Amino acid sequence: MTTPAKSEKDRVVIFDTTLRDGEQCPGATMTHDEKLEVAELLDDMGVDIIEAGFPIASDGDFAAVNEIAKRTKNAVIAGLARAGQKDIDRCGEAIKPAKRGRIHTFISTSPVHMKWKLQMEPEKVLDMVVSSVTRARNYTDDVEWSAEDGTRTEHDFLCRCVEAAIKAGATTINIPDTVGYTVPDEYFALIAMLRRRVPNADKARFSAHCHNDLGMAVANSLAGVRAGIRQIECTVNGIGERAGNAALEEVVMAMNVRNDVLPYWTNIDATMLTRASKLVSAVTSFPVQYNKAIVGRNAFAHESGIHQDGMLKHTQTYEIMTPESVGVKQTSLVMGKHSGRHAFSRKLEELGYKLAGNQLEDAFVRFKALADRKKHVYDEDIEALVDEEIATAQDRVKLVSLTVIAGTMGPQSATLTLDIDGQHQTVQSSGNGPVDATFNCIKKLIPNDAVLELYQVHAVTAGTDAQAEVSVRLAEDGRAVTSKGADPDTLVASAKAYLGALNKLTARRHGAMAGAGRRRIHSTDTI
Repeated sequence: MTTPAKSEKDRVVIFDTTLRDGEQCPGATMTHDEKLEVAELLDDMGVDIIEAGFPIASDGDFAAVNEIAKRTKNAVIAGLARAGQKDIDRCGEAIKPAKRGRIHTFISTSPVHMKWKLQMEPEKVLDMVVSSVTRARNYTDDVEWSAEDGTRTEHDFLCRCVEAAIKAGATTINIPDTVGYTVPDEYFALIAMLRRRVPNADKARFSAHCHNDLGMAVANSLAGVRAGIRQIECTVNGIGERAGNAALEEVVMAMNVRNDVLPYWTNIDATMLTRASKLVSAVTSFPVQYNKAIVGRNAFAHESGIHQDGMLKHTQTYEIMTPESVGVKQTSLVMGKHSGRHAFSRKLEELGYKLAGNQLEDAFVRFKALADRKKHVYDEDIEALVDEEIATAQDRVKLVSLTVIAGTMGPQSATLTLDIDGQHQTVQSSGNGPVDATFNCIKKLIPNDAVLELYQVHAVTAGTDAQAEVSVRLAEDGRAVTSKGADPDTLVASAKAYLGALNKLTARRHGAMAGAGRRRIHSTDTI
């Protein structure tokens, strides 16, 4: 029996904006090399369009879009541009090396945005829709136009704008739920109305870009598909501004698992979803919530006795998809102190990591040290170890040693040695508790005005010998960064996390000083 061929009219194009909208999430900024690594994985897993950045936002964004455009093999490379000429010209230059490039231009169309943000009359906005799309067509025949705050736009005016954009040459029309305000039935009706009322609607592909402020980004996107949308704009792990975007892994698996009611398909290799999730989490230092759909640590975990009994009898009693279908390996307890480099390297591949050279060797040395300290080494232990290795590979300041004296008699004290640009420096300090004493040591060696906004500890696995994973968020001059540290000693993990965040702040500060005037455009300027 042959499988029926998939119809092109039922194909949903996946537009990934992890590197643009995802990176605008406070604290989620990626380095140039990290962006290239994420783009390569997105291309390998079958993403159709990669929105690589906002070229006019900074020289760094331009360089990343330009380099990704040079390297990407299959995906269309898109850059975002506001409706102004400078934005579009800069975007056109950035995507120039791509095999297939797209300019994604937008302007606000809702009454509240036009009045307070743009301070423009509707007719002026309509003129800019036409002029921006027309100018973008000078660089590429693949132009996407977005109606920012489209779900709060008056229907008659939205119809006029969409018709004008298509007439000017836009091949994709995006109707964003910019503030996450709409609900599925309402979004379905909006898209159906546009496709019915706009005379030339059949000449463009319609797209959804839904935010998750009310927790309905995925549901709204899929409602749009049912209404005729054939492109979903999404991010890995659902990261993005405020409450984030529609999660790529969720929209893909919703169509895969419930193809009976969502008879659509994508080009995504679903077995790479977990790998993509781990990579994005590592480079952004944004942990994935344990109960996150598809890629969360507990997505395929069962603790309830009733559930365990059912699973042992038949997996479909409590699992609607197999772990393997999204790239999760069932094996969790195979590595130990007797494991060699080859087995370690293979395990990393299974977990979705690709390390080479010194980075692999350093990770292996740390794994062996961990295995000597822990009775059992779980997959989660290895993931925490490697995530930290990736995050700290380029750090100027690294932890060498830490000794803490704590207990009921206080005050608690710490002695810390750091490697700062290759030089070892040692200091002693006290504090209101061992963590405070440790952080005070760091502040003595690295004076700073950063404010500690988050300090969070959790155990990576079960047991009293479990690794502690500490998350730290530091804020300085309106910028916030997050970093993680892992170690069986909670205080060591705390020091690593704090140093990781300081290294990020230092790198940003130096980058800003080296390129004065290259400030990132604020998130309020985007869809």
